[in-house]
Amino acid sequence: MNLMPHLIVAPILLPLLTAACMLLLGEKHRPLKARINLVSTLIGLIISVLLLIWTQNQSSPASIGVYLPSNWQVPFGIVLVVDRLSALMLVLTGIIAFCALLFAMARWDRAGASFHALFQIQLMGLYGAFLTADLFNLFVFFEVLLAASYGLMLHGSGKARVSAGLHYISINLLASSLFLIGAALIYGVTGTLNMADLAFKIPLVPEADRGLLHAGAAILAIAFLAKAGMWPLNFWLVPAYSSASAPVAALFAIMTKVGIYTVLRLWTLLFSGQAGASAYFAGDWLIYGGMATIVCAAIAILAAQRLERMASLSILVSAGILLSAVGFAQPNLTAAALFYLVSSTLALSALFLLAELIERSRSSSDVLIEEDAETLPTLIEPPPRGTNLDDEQKVVVGQIIPWAMAFLGLSFIACALLIIGMPPLSGFIGKLSLLNALLNPAGLGNDINAPISTAAWCLLALLILSGLASLIAFSRMGIQRFWTPLERSSPILRRIECVPIVLLLGLCVVLTIKAEPVLRYTQAAADTLNNPERYVMAVMGARPVPSPEAKAAMLEVQP
Repeated sequence: MNLMPHLIVAPILLPLLTAACMLLLGEKHRPLKARINLVSTLIGLIISVLLLIWTQNQSSPASIGVYLPSNWQVPFGIVLVVDRLSALMLVLTGIIAFCALLFAMARWDRAGASFHALFQIQLMGLYGAFLTADLFNLFVFFEVLLAASYGLMLHGSGKARVSAGLHYISINLLASSLFLIGAALIYGVTGTLNMADLAFKIPLVPEADRGLLHAGAAILAIAFLAKAGMWPLNFWLVPAYSSASAPVAALFAIMTKVGIYTVLRLWTLLFSGQAGASAYFAGDWLIYGGMATIVCAAIAILAAQRLERMASLSILVSAGILLSAVGFAQPNLTAAALFYLVSSTLALSALFLLAELIERSRSSSDVLIEEDAETLPTLIEPPPRGTNLDDEQKVVVGQIIPWAMAFLGLSFIACALLIIGMPPLSGFIGKLSLLNALLNPAGLGNDINAPISTAAWCLLALLILSGLASLIAFSRMGIQRFWTPLERSSPILRRIECVPIVLLLGLCVVLTIKAEPVLRYTQAAADTLNNPERYVMAVMGARPVPSPEAKAAMLEVQP
């Protein structure tokens, strides 16, 4: 018996059962709950990796897995689908969740009630949003992850956090209402909410109803684009993410990618070239809306004075780049965008975690937690006898740099290089792939004389200019945080706070070394997205498993 198809539902059930278990334990067993949470998150990551490996089999129909939890015929029941894109997002979510949880176990999981249960419910919503194959259950999983994110956003209390959290809740409730309205209009026109069935029926919609279909799709897009961070719907994001606790903000780095994933999935599936009169509906809005997002975020990042705010604005820059790339509907550009998505999300999550440690190092009133053997050595030892000293009794040559400050400085440089897109790390490869795809719209090896559109030239210029703006902003921030002489003691860091940052940045290094196989994977995912027939056939061809009684009846009928 092949157990792999049954693993599709495991990323949803595992955090659900883990959250229920932790709620039963109550608040008196926080160390035990933290360990259970960590083990469950790690198991979820392992399952996601197994699903990704499974979908890599390009020569087999099993590269798209379909699971019917209710065992009803498509399109009437719940359908879960895993393909290369959803498997990639599952793995990315598992990695960021594991690292954010490790960081939170140093102090933040004790700053409020039910942190671990909310964390697992958030994971359940994220995994479900990437796996579901119909709009109704997409709404359900959106509400699950948003409900958990409300609690996580307010975790730790504080005036700024509560104020930003209330705006965050209000905007997302409005977006959820628009989601329902848009889904209702689409259902009224097509009679279905299953994504594969919608792809089949949209070309058949009568011309008289096509305006209503487009209105429903536009309203639905507003809900998704508000979550993705497109200008001018993103005014809530920077205050909310900047005010959240560091591990929550790191986890929220994947939240905007849920909106981008949904736009990419639905737009390439429902409004592909096979959608008849609705083909590539509102593609120009994605392109120019994404460009406007890049411009506004790049200007704002030049004025940012806090590292958390810079990280939040960098999320908007990456969101604008990804949304514009989606609007071009070019497989090679989509493949480059997916590589850039993975690299930028890992780097931004690391930056949110690093920002707290850097800001803590500048605060003389910071309260140290559990200064025990787990803290990193940071004190400067007195120079040995015979060492040359200057007039201020400082070592002239070979002055010792505290390990903690060296770690913070090197990690900051790595994050900056990744986000700016400078060599030699994966951020450079991602942006270089985007530039190459814009300059070769037909793809390498095809018509080299294919014209480059004005929109492509504009996006190319914005990629370079936004990188320059980030370079200026990060250089200024690095000078202020590390080079400006301040009389303060070196910070004391815990290993459990540093390990997640090392893991995230280490994965970016691995992504740099293994760029070629990763790009081949994202290219295969992009080709599948831009040719949705295989997805539609896999979902519509799924059949419920016959019950034992039905099997017995079939055997009796056979001669």
